[in-house]
Amino acid sequence: MPSFSGKRVTLQDVARATGYTANTVSRALKNKPDISAETSKKIQDAARRMGYVRNAMAGSLRSGHTRTLGVIVGGMSNPYYGRMTDSIQDAAAEEGDSLLIFCSRDDPELEYQLIETAISRQVDGILLFPCRGSQRTIERLKAVGIPYVLMARYLKEAQDDCVICDEEKGAYLATKHLLDAGRRPAFLNSYDVVFSSEQRRAGFLRACREAGLSPEHCPIAVCPDDEAVCRQLLEWKAQGVDGLFVFCDMEAWSARLLMRTLNLKTPRDFAIVGFDNIQGTWRLPSPLCSVDYSISDMVKSGMALLMKRIHGERSAPETVLFEPRIVCRGSCGRPFEDE
Repeated sequence: MPSFSGKRVTLQDVARATGYTANTVSRALKNKPDISAETSKKIQDAARRMGYVRNAMAGSLRSGHTRTLGVIVGGMSNPYYGRMTDSIQDAAAEEGDSLLIFCSRDDPELEYQLIETAISRQVDGILLFPCRGSQRTIERLKAVGIPYVLMARYLKEAQDDCVICDEEKGAYLATKHLLDAGRRPAFLNSYDVVFSSEQRRAGFLRACREAGLSPEHCPIAVCPDDEAVCRQLLEWKAQGVDGLFVFCDMEAWSARLLMRTLNLKTPRDFAIVGFDNIQGTWRLPSPLCSVDYSISDMVKSGMALLMKRIHGERSAPETVLFEPRIVCRGSCGRPFEDE
């Protein structure tokens, strides 16, 4: 068999090497049923030895689709986005699509640049985890006509396709979990996140009101760094606060580490409840009560909605809302409850 080292092996090269037509080779490589199993294997074995790689761009020119999706998340150092992208990869594979994954760092300017890159790569559609200030990005997507779905957050209700958790209810359940454990709760957050911060703040306050707490006994703090968190914890400790609803699991674990430097313990000094149920996927050594909302099901819904748009459905924007639940692991101070 001739060597094709040094240049890209084409379909025609495989056809000449095997003695079949290019059409037969193409159909054999796609496992079409009209090509016998013996012939398909012979052609596929030859193509593999020769180093043939399918030209996806040529196929996309014929079909009008690249079978590539863009995914823009905040940052892969956050396990929340790791769980999301794992599920998105699985869902894309079921559709036969590939992914281009970008990290915006929750920076609207960087996010806009990444959108331009995704557009230049001719992605069929985009799953976007928007940051505060993403309106310019979304307007650009609408202008060029690329289908998109907002994941986990939205900017303005009923204006874009989005798949979200009922975060207000999730925060309500988390706060009530602390109240039911006999704790006086506070809400701790590191920075304002579009949609999520507002919703979780509202759920926290609703649970406090239902428990008969006055506004001054429903403390909320946004602490941008470790020093601010430590100061706030000591202040709340002095005020009699002994329960923390923390914006997300990563911030909750960070708060627990800082508590150790202050000689504070969970749940003795502060019971803690997080959000996202990271431990539902990764078993970590510090058990944490958390709000769960089935990330894999959210991703499947987001992918299904995006596929509808890619294939031409132009109905009104849809909002898919997922119900949350509490997973108790004992950090609330109550006996551990099985998931």
